[in-house]
Amino acid sequence: MELTFLYPEGKLKALTFSYDDGVAQDRRLIEIFNRSGMKGTFNLNAGLQDSHNNKIHLNELNTVYAGHEIACHGKLHPFMERQPLLSRVEDVLEDRKILEQAVGKIVNGMAYPYGTYDSRVIHTLTALGIVYSRTVRSTGGFGLPDNFLEWHPTCHHRENMAEIGKRFLAGSYPLALFYVWGHSYEFDNNNNWNIIEDFCAQMAGQENIWYAANMEIYEYVTALRSVVTSADGRIVKNPSALSVWLRTEDYRVLEVKSGQTLAIF
Repeated sequence: MELTFLYPEGKLKALTFSYDDGVAQDRRLIEIFNRSGMKGTFNLNAGLQDSHNNKIHLNELNTVYAGHEIACHGKLHPFMERQPLLSRVEDVLEDRKILEQAVGKIVNGMAYPYGTYDSRVIHTLTALGIVYSRTVRSTGGFGLPDNFLEWHPTCHHRENMAEIGKRFLAGSYPLALFYVWGHSYEFDNNNNWNIIEDFCAQMAGQENIWYAANMEIYEYVTALRSVVTSADGRIVKNPSALSVWLRTEDYRVLEVKSGQTLAIF
């Protein structure tokens, strides 16, 4: 029995966004996302949010980012691989603590400040409970990461995003992921808000796309990767806390609920 994993509700594709630095222009970006049904992750510097007029202050986070994910971006936005170990630990841990206190939720996703890191940084993040971190190395493709602590995006929003989007919409491969990143102030600086507005309009309302924040994708893919099958593929066990979806070789779409063992005949 040949089985294929799918996204929630049997969707083939997923779209996610990641925007850095918690700047005032996020307000306009979120309005665009909300109008078009998109979901994003916003990576914040807890030690800087209240110190700049162009930042979203900590007491506004739950209001401004309602319906979207807040993640870490370094308390003071350092080059993490250039820090001593204890400084790196303090920066990440304090970023988590302050953001969690501000929003009343666990914050354990991240984007690397400046996009730079090394194996020591990855080891530190693992020890501090960070489960994924986005890089700035564009792939141009729609694959899932082998290691979520080196999560490479599809593209920055300036990199032919609309053309890549056409290719994404035309494809039919399961578990395709389109991952866009950037900084919302760039739309002001370049006077090109139209590119994100047009892209969101292009992607909106697609029945086969799951619109999700970074953490939702991490948690769901982690659940998929925990699934166990019998040797002939006719018995599926889902030991995770989430429902997972799969497709059989005769194109039946099945939900396997949390903790369920399902016999497929």
